[in-house]
Amino acid sequence: MDAATLTYDTLRFGEFEDFPETSEPVWILGKEYNALTEKDEILSDVTSRLWFTYRKNFPPIGGTGPTSDTGWGCMLRCGQMILGEALVCRHVGRDWRWARGQRQREEYISILNAFIDKKDSYYSIHQIAQMGVGEGKPIGQWYGPNTVAQVLKKLAVFDTWSRLVVHVAMDNTVVIEEIKRLCMPWLDTCCDPEASGELNGCPQGACALVEEEETALWKPLVLLIPLRLGLSDINEAYIETLKQCFMLPQSLGVIGGKPNSAHYFIGYVGEELIYLDPHTTQPAVDPCEDSQVPDETYHCQHPPCRMHICELDPSIAAGFFCRTEDEFDDWCMRIRRLSCNRGGLPMFELVDSQPSHMVSMDALNLTPDFSDSDRLERFFDSEDEEFEILSL
Repeated sequence: MDAATLTYDTLRFGEFEDFPETSEPVWILGKEYNALTEKDEILSDVTSRLWFTYRKNFPPIGGTGPTSDTGWGCMLRCGQMILGEALVCRHVGRDWRWARGQRQREEYISILNAFIDKKDSYYSIHQIAQMGVGEGKPIGQWYGPNTVAQVLKKLAVFDTWSRLVVHVAMDNTVVIEEIKRLCMPWLDTCCDPEASGELNGCPQGACALVEEEETALWKPLVLLIPLRLGLSDINEAYIETLKQCFMLPQSLGVIGGKPNSAHYFIGYVGEELIYLDPHTTQPAVDPCEDSQVPDETYHCQHPPCRMHICELDPSIAAGFFCRTEDEFDDWCMRIRRLSCNRGGLPMFELVDSQPSHMVSMDALNLTPDFSDSDRLERFFDSEDEEFEILSL
């Protein structure tokens, strides 16, 4: 790496070099650790998460666009990290661990190739930036949590290997019936024997779904929930509930941070959030001839960053992964239990069926009118993303 690549980490390394010596539990994406006796296990877990940062010298986006995302791509990289964690859980499992210098599993290499900085990778910076144009975000403009969630939802349609359902729950409401209909499309086919064609870019019907045994009855779910937990600062009434979300076994973490400075939050210890920071510029990486990827720069090999939870910008998106219907039912049970907890306010509502006041844009077959784009521009784009009008 050259000097420019190391500048950011060199300046801030002292802030996170030592993990705290504390008896308080450390939670990393649903796993509990003891900081006094399991520090190596904590660091191994953190290092095994995919770490996507700014890159430079990649092929121009759109053929003539930028060759680096430094200064504008941090939320896009955080979106890559939260989806990358879902793909790791989907294909190699939450307990998988990365080891430097070892030849990696083919599934892991396929995951990494999906994020390589080139136009034909499923979830590359190129794909995310260009898909964002349809969400009213010019290439090179900063995203908020909701925009990146909507873009990931669209891109996942083309990932026929992972066969994910990426659902973005709007209006602070998760509708169980809606999710089960998306993850089990064969239910609709059973009710309509004449149904044919494609659903979300994939063949409909039980016959098509049984091609892969584990997704025959349930397409793995990535649930992204854009939330606003306060006005200019996070409401302290949400803090305990937010912390408890990192304790759920289905947790994918949280994307958020501060206005125009995004982080991927993967856990907490005490009153501090633990996060991976994309604000380090590294050279773009090209796969080798055998499709192996030089992957050391895709794993954070120093102790993770931390920040006090009260510093969190209130605009976030929480993520959860449910590989099976049983995992989703378990998640619903745990969320309902959290909502009864007097220690904090629920961050979102979980309902069985769609409330009458919520009307799906898909059901109406409507597309928002962007003809008056100036009128639709948000004053606080980085903070009020969940209130944007987005095309579907």
